[in-house]
Amino acid sequence: MERKPKRRTPERILDTALKLFNTYGEPGVTTTAIADEMNISPGNLYYHYRCKDKIVEALFAAFREEIEHTLAAPEQRPAHAEDAWLFLHLIFEAIHKYRFIYRDINELTSRYRVLGAQFKRILAHKRRTAVAILTGLVKAGELRASPQDVEALAVNMTVIATYWLSYELARNPRNGEDADEKEESRALARGAFHVISLAAPYLAPRERELFDELSKRYLN
Repeated sequence: MERKPKRRTPERILDTALKLFNTYGEPGVTTTAIADEMNISPGNLYYHYRCKDKIVEALFAAFREEIEHTLAAPEQRPAHAEDAWLFLHLIFEAIHKYRFIYRDINELTSRYRVLGAQFKRILAHKRRTAVAILTGLVKAGELRASPQDVEALAVNMTVIATYWLSYELARNPRNGEDADEKEESRALARGAFHVISLAAPYLAPRERELFDELSKRYLN
């Protein structure tokens, strides 16, 4: 069998940092902790990333590329109610993968001004995509909402999707090392449910039945 090529040190540094940031939060992780976790010297780490800021920026760049790609998908074809669920699932997968960003978003954007400007553009893209999906559902006869309703729904969906993890953490504080991966997934499933439930009262009968059926799977 063909051996997989060994990952390069910069990739390993980012993978390790992401794992530690997600577990303990970015403010609580030092470059020394990252080097210790990798069993490399701090000097080796600094050779590739001269400070933690550069690691955070590299991880945010990877997140931005992934989330922007996901957000662009609904613009490429007409939306249907089933697509909205799939889209939300993909969005929350990206949020889960880089969850340290969403848990510490206010602190990160205040300390890293460039990240703040970039995240502002991501929020705007989220809102535009939500408007595009909802407008598509209205045109398809699957959603009954006015343009004003669509705008309000898009903003509320963006807010809940962005701050859901902060809400869950405030509701159930726990140390990252004690966090249950399954509970993390359930928390994100609840987030997806609450985002789509905002549109539930506006759904046409068939689509409302679909929502009621799918929501059982998300909540269970």
